[in-house]
Amino acid sequence: MYYVYLLENKLDKSWYIGYTTDLKRRLAEHQSGNGGKTTGKKIGWNLIYFECYLNQKDALGREKFLKGGSGRTYLKKQLRHYLGKGLGETA
Repeated sequence: MYYVYLLENKLDKSWYIGYTTDLKRRLAEHQSGNGGKTTGKKIGWNLIYFECYLNQKDALGREKFLKGGSGRTYLKKQLRHYLGKGLGETA
């Protein structure tokens, strides 16, 4: 199984989009500061979204899409209730 995932930083609400074959292990790496160059600079990441794929090329293509402008727009639509929770909207 291949996973594409979205993390949100607890402090500054920045996002990180990644890809892995072992989601549980990868999340532990991010939380410990060993997740990579980008997430290693900050602490406190929450998993807020993920997708599963059977084919590696599909997952990598989806990761690339989500990292682009149209993909971020898609994620904001998908997560509108989560993202709006601090703006007076109810979940």
